[in-house]
This record gives sequence, structure tokens and C-alpha cells, in this order.
Amino acid sequence: MNIPNILTSLRIFMIPIMVGLYYLPWEGKYHTCAIIFAIAAFTDWLDGFLARKLDQATPFGAFFDPVADKVMVSVALVLLIASYSTPLMTLAGAVIIGREIVISALREWMAEIGNRASVAVSYVGKLKTAMQMLSIVILLGNKPGTEWANVGEWVLVVAALLTLWSMYVYLKAAWPSLMPNKVDEADANEKNG
Repeated sequence: MNIPNILTSLRIFMIPIMVGLYYLPWEGKYHTCAIIFAIAAFTDWLDGFLARKLDQATPFGAFFDPVADKVMVSVALVLLIASYSTPLMTLAGAVIIGREIVISALREWMAEIGNRASVAVSYVGKLKTAMQMLSIVILLGNKPGTEWANVGEWVLVVAALLTLWSMYVYLKAAWPSLMPNKVDEADANEKNG
């Protein structure tokens, strides 16, 4: 275990704490959960930075870091969808969680065929992540129905739109591997003979 891996593990341990606090009958739960999520989101950036800076990248970290990130976001979205109970929140959350499943499967498949680099994290993906984290912090930190909660819902909608855009970018990059040109296959078969 090294510092980046400890930070990633800490992020996973923060999830049940956040869930437990969110259901307490205590007015301070909103700000406390938002702070916990913000700290967890910061460790997502920090563990990657430290892994590169300290040359402590490991196979465990490369696997576990994106898993921790996706679990953290998905659990927070499920909490919020249950609390807010609005079609807009449900649709935005479903888009974000669904995209994470699709892109994770795509990256795994592309790695299997030796083409993982074509679905590396893009600028749109980073912007999408920043908007997701911001919206979740706002939503966790405010009681449903308040003005700030409404702002958070619209930020989540923007994050969902960026999510669709980033999914399009990744699928477009992977499309030649997903749907190889039939003419190229025929040419290859002729050459092989």
C-alpha cells in the first residue's frame, strides 16, 4: 500500500459514512454529507496527482481508482434521486450512471483488443466529471426544494448533457474497432488467402 492507494481506499470507506449520515434526522446532515463528498472528490484528483508525482502508480491503483470514483458518484446519485423524486433528477442520474456502465465496458473491451488508448480520458470527460462533482456537492448540501437545490438540479442536467457528449466522443473514437469496415476485412482475407 502507498499513499495514493490509501487515499483511494479512504474514498470507498467514506461512502457508507455519507449514506448513514444522510438518513439521520439532523439538519446538519446536508452540509456534512456535501463536505464528505467534496473531500472524497478531492482525493480522486489527489491520488492520481500523487501517483504520478511520487512515481507510485500501481496496477491496483489503476484498477481501483476509477472503480472508487464510479461507486462514489453512483451511490450519491441514488441517494439524491430517492430524496428529490423528480423526473428531471431521475433522468439525469440514469444518464450519468448508464454512461459510466457503457464506457467502463467499452474501455474493458478496447483494452482486450489492445486499443485502450483510443478511449483515453478526454477534455470533455474531465469537464463532465467536474460538473458532476459540483452538482452533487450542491445537491447533497441543500435540502430538496430550496433555491440552491434547484440550482444543483440544473447543474446536474448540464452534467448529464456533457455525459452524453463525452459518451459520443468515446464511441466515435472506438467506432472503427466496434464496426470494422467489411471491405477492409475482405481485402485482409484475400491477402491471407
